[in-house]
Amino acid sequence: MNFQPLGKRVLVKRVEEANTTSSGIIIPDNAQEKPSRGEVVAVSSEVSEVKCGDLVVFGKFSGSEISLDGEKFLVIETEDIFGIIKK
Repeated sequence: MNFQPLGKRVLVKRVEEANTTSSGIIIPDNAQEKPSRGEVVAVSSEVSEVKCGDLVVFGKFSGSEISLDGEKFLVIETEDIFGIIKK
């Protein structure tokens, strides 16, 4: 993949979350919300707050979905990122 975000934007791949509740109930795909966390895979040269490989939390309706090499990604403005999840 060869994509470079412009401005204060990053390219994020959503991280799928578990589809069961704590009591073991399976939630069907059509009832699940889209994940609001993801891994940063590309960063604009103007961005210094996050780097590739960071796991970030962002707003539920943030970004624009794009498809690259058959995979879905989000282009998100850095101001829509709430924080970085430390491993």
